[in-house]
Amino acid sequence: MEKRKPKGPSPDELLDVIDLRDFTQRAVTRTLPKNTVVVREGDRTDSLYIIVSGRVKIYVSDEKGKEVALNESGPGEYFGEMVLDEGPRTASVMTLEPTEFLVVPKEDFREFVKKSPEFSLHLIYKLIKRVRALTNDVKSLALMDVYGRVARMLLELAVERDGVLVIESKPTQQEIASRVGASREMVSRILGDLTVGGYIEVGRDRITIAKTLPRTW
Repeated sequence: MEKRKPKGPSPDELLDVIDLRDFTQRAVTRTLPKNTVVVREGDRTDSLYIIVSGRVKIYVSDEKGKEVALNESGPGEYFGEMVLDEGPRTASVMTLEPTEFLVVPKEDFREFVKKSPEFSLHLIYKLIKRVRALTNDVKSLALMDVYGRVARMLLELAVERDGVLVIESKPTQQEIASRVGASREMVSRILGDLTVGGYIEVGRDRITIAKTLPRTW
């Protein structure tokens, strides 16, 4: 079985919240409860949000309420950097648990980018990583069937623990469905088949990948 390093951003991908708090004079701290929409797709806002503690999901939706989850972010990560072009928000963000933010006004953020070449390079790398991820997602949706997309997501979420791949924060079937662009019923059937086949073990709060997932189903 292929060994994988623990997921999540490396230290180089995290923003030093303390340094930015010292830099900006008008940043404010906000704490929001679970399941609170922080920003909405299409809104015109003028702030950068840095996650101090907690976790959020980033998603897009249509007028009928159908959602597709794009990503999740935790402490040290940030969103809203696209306010630099003064355009509307490209996605919505909702808290998955009580979350504390440092909210930085656009003007201070712009000034920080100008004065900090190190952060500017950090921001470029983050945007490159996002473009690569979106390209892979488009490729997955266009060229993979639903099983392939589910299998890819499981492997992306898994971390190695004592030689075994484990998804420690088990997503719900609806969350998986939103991420892969499928129905919850289809995801349920695929997970059930993988369980019966001995490929995965589904516990109350985790999924263990017991053996290499088949390339096709």
